[in-house]
Amino acid sequence: MKSGIHPRYRPVVFRDKVGGLAFLTRSTVTSDRTVEWEDGNTYPVIDVEISSASHPFYTGQSRVLDTAGRVEQFRRRYGDRH
Repeated sequence: MKSGIHPRYRPVVFRDKVGGLAFLTRSTVTSDRTVEWEDGNTYPVIDVEISSASHPFYTGQSRVLDTAGRVEQFRRRYGDRH
């Protein structure tokens, strides 16, 4: 690998704004903000909008679409043309 062209790979904290989940991992992403982690060290923090703690699929709050109602609405609007 060429030296000096790759971004720095370092520990970073990703924090979900809504779900309250935070986890420490390694990444090349950068941030000006920092947070003190459980181990006493300070790491850059990246706030994310959605994670497994707040995503509807993982939390069980996903909506089920009424597909039968949509089919009936389509048939009323356009008829049953074959």
